[in-house]
Amino acid sequence: MIGRRQINCRELVELVTDYLDGALSRRDRKRFEAHIDACGHCATYVEQMRITIATLGRLSEESIPQPARDELLVAFRDWKR
Repeated sequence: MIGRRQINCRELVELVTDYLDGALSRRDRKRFEAHIDACGHCATYVEQMRITIATLGRLSEESIPQPARDELLVAFRDWKR
């Protein structure tokens, strides 16, 4: 995926979900972790993503007010992968 070179901040952002899901290869995980060890901004970002995922994992669709659900559906209607 990321070869033998170090990853940069942009690549880390693209890989964070795979990292948190445990889906990176051992080599890529080591490079990812080396980057967050050296980059305080990315370390903070990864921790914020952990907290966000943990918090959102506790939400149910019914707990989100209907107007907010409608806004989210509109906002992400044209979302492309």
